[in-house]
Amino acid sequence: MKLKDRPVRLLMAALVAIAGALAVYVLIGRNGQQAMADRQVEIAAKGAQVMPFDLERTTHRFTKSANGGLQTVTADDPADARQVTLIREHLAKEAAGFGQGDFGDPASIHGTDMPGLRELEQGHSRIDIRFAQTPAGAQITYTTSDQPLVKAMHAWFDAQVSDHGQHAEHG
Repeated sequence: MKLKDRPVRLLMAALVAIAGALAVYVLIGRNGQQAMADRQVEIAAKGAQVMPFDLERTTHRFTKSANGGLQTVTADDPADARQVTLIREHLAKEAAGFGQGDFGDPASIHGTDMPGLRELEQGHSRIDIRFAQTPAGAQITYTTSDQPLVKAMHAWFDAQVSDHGQHAEHG
């Protein structure tokens, strides 16, 4: 090998390495996207068994705050009285259960290892959980001065937004 050919060979080797790394990155990204899409389909199916309202006709919003957060479910069409009623009934039931430490419904949809879930179950007595109706649905307000619980709640919110895909968003 001639000395002047060495930089060219090093450059070629580097380009081949970069191309290989990029191919692996793209493959992992595609597999990750497919896994997320599969998870969201699974969550929608499990959600339909727990939530009486139609996920295709409603939107979940999870808004974090410094002392907790706000979970809102609204009918995409505010005039859809059936969806509004189902949302209100379900969230009232959930708020009552959460206040007693019963997070069984989210666990049955998202899994018992859902981020933040265990901490919320164990710390429920230190969270003020309030239900309220909204014009197109209902909301649950979570308030606590316990910062580890706030962190757990935010992780729980993030997991819900990720799992519900197009049916949920950060507020």
